[in-house]
Amino acid sequence: MKIKIFITGSSGFIGFHTAKKFLDKGYIVRGFDSMNNYYDVKLKKARLNILKKYKKFTFTKGNLENKKILSKSVFSFKPSIIIHLAAQAGVRYSIENPEVYLNSNIFGTFNIIELARKIKVKHLIIGSSSSVYGANKKLPFKEIDKTDHQISFYAATKKSTECLAHTYSSLWKLPITMLRFFTVYGPWGRPDMAYFKFTKKILNKRKIDIYNKGKMYRDYTYVDDIVDGIFKVTNKIPKINSNKKYKDDSLSHVAPFRVLNIGNTKKIYLMNFINVLEKELGIKAIKKYLPMQKGDVHSTLSDTNLLKRITGYNPKTKYQTGIKKFVEWYQNYYG
Repeated sequence: MKIKIFITGSSGFIGFHTAKKFLDKGYIVRGFDSMNNYYDVKLKKARLNILKKYKKFTFTKGNLENKKILSKSVFSFKPSIIIHLAAQAGVRYSIENPEVYLNSNIFGTFNIIELARKIKVKHLIIGSSSSVYGANKKLPFKEIDKTDHQISFYAATKKSTECLAHTYSSLWKLPITMLRFFTVYGPWGRPDMAYFKFTKKILNKRKIDIYNKGKMYRDYTYVDDIVDGIFKVTNKIPKINSNKKYKDDSLSHVAPFRVLNIGNTKKIYLMNFINVLEKELGIKAIKKYLPMQKGDVHSTLSDTNLLKRITGYNPKTKYQTGIKKFVEWYQNYYG
């Protein structure tokens, strides 16, 4: 019998692609999603409708904060593995609506961890973010770097969930992997992401807002590479690291717990990203240069050597190819 996978945020961007990957591989998947209106619900429904075509997919609509609905879904499904990707996303939105993030990202994640403990899952995988590195200047970001200076409420909630997860892993010997995602993009993406907004505005000949006057760098990671990493890490269950000479402190010595970066390992200049987008759309953008926004960081860059050593992870998609695929999907989906 195939392993059962419970995926939260299954109608979201990364969750949808992850669920589809496991279904294509023949796994039994149950999705869980609130289908909230943070962005276009039609897009979430379209993703969900694709998943519903699979015979081995079932779905529960509900909020993570609703223990009754969440518990009923998990206990009836009895998953071996939980992949927790549901979260209130968006750095800027978190500054205006911090309570939403507190409820969804912290209380919701706590509910998932507690349920994982109760049913004794073989492996709990939780989505974190490169934003936890906050004001760190040293690049590339490594898992052993200190993460004490988050500069957005969103990042703070993600760091909080890492702490909660480690505590539970230590107390209950619950195998947990935290994945720090680096700027994920691609087809079926989130409309609140910069590249998505750029595309819409360029096509409508409206100005695009470019912060810090374009002097920004991101480790843009194509969604297929992210999902490949998630899939590969699923069966690589963390164990307590008893070897005191082991140099990689991202693996805990007291718990079956690990933190892993998952990115493209390339630092892409924002203006180069925009140039390729213009080329694929065949339209020059009207640019409006603005100062740095609150909560934003100048650069991100991942060191994924640990993930590569554990799983053989090797991101293959160049950003030029990724943008091309996104534009093809966007023009097809929106006509």
